[in-house]
Amino acid sequence: MSFHWRWDFTWEILPRLMWATVNTLIAAGAGYAIALVLGLILALAQRTGWKPLTLAVREFVEFIRSTPLVLQIFFVFYVGPQFGIRLSPWMSGMIAIGLHYSAYLSEVYRAGIDAVPRGQWEVCRALNMSVRNTYARIIIPQALPPSIAGMGNYLVGIFKDTPMLSVIGVAELMHTANAIGSESYRFLEPYTLVGLIYLAISLPTAGLVRLFEGWVRRKLGL
Repeated sequence: MSFHWRWDFTWEILPRLMWATVNTLIAAGAGYAIALVLGLILALAQRTGWKPLTLAVREFVEFIRSTPLVLQIFFVFYVGPQFGIRLSPWMSGMIAIGLHYSAYLSEVYRAGIDAVPRGQWEVCRALNMSVRNTYARIIIPQALPPSIAGMGNYLVGIFKDTPMLSVIGVAELMHTANAIGSESYRFLEPYTLVGLIYLAISLPTAGLVRLFEGWVRRKLGL
C-alpha cells in the first residue's frame, strides 16, 4: 500500500465520489424533510390535553433519542419485512434518519413553543381563536426564530450521519470510498476527498443557517 498522493488516481475516482455526494445530499435532504414535519407533529402531540397520547408520544421520543441511529436503520430495513413492510435500502435509510432526527427536532420545536410568552395564549383565547389558528398564525411563527439555530445544527448532523446508511448498502460517500479502497487498495485519496467534501458542504451550510436566522429575526423585528 502506497502512502504518497496520486493525482491521476484522484481524478479517476472523483466522478464516482461526486455521484455519491449527490446520493448523500438526497438522503440527507429527504431525511431532514421527514424530520421537520414529523418533529413538529410530535411536539404538538405532546401538548394535547389527552394525557395518554401525551405520555405515549413523550416515551416514543425518549426511546428514539436513547437508541443509536444504526440500530434503527437495521430495524427498519431488516425487521420491517417480517411485518410485511418491505422497503428499499434508500427508503429505509431516509425513513430511519427522518424518524431519528424527528425526535430531536421535536424537542427543538417544544423549546421554541415554550419560549412564547403566556400572554400570547391568553390573548388568543380572549379573541376566541381556535387552537389550529392559534398555533398556525400566532404561536409557531414566534417559536420558529429561536429554533432555527438548533434546526440548523441537526441539518449538519444528518449530513454527517449519512455514512451509517452504508451498513444496508446505500451508495453514499463513505460506502463509495470503501468500495474504491477495496478495489484499488488505496484509501488515502478516497478518504481524504470524502473528508474535504463533508467540510465543503457542512461549513457553508452552517453559515447559511446563521444568515437565515439573522434574516428571519430582522423580518420579524426581533
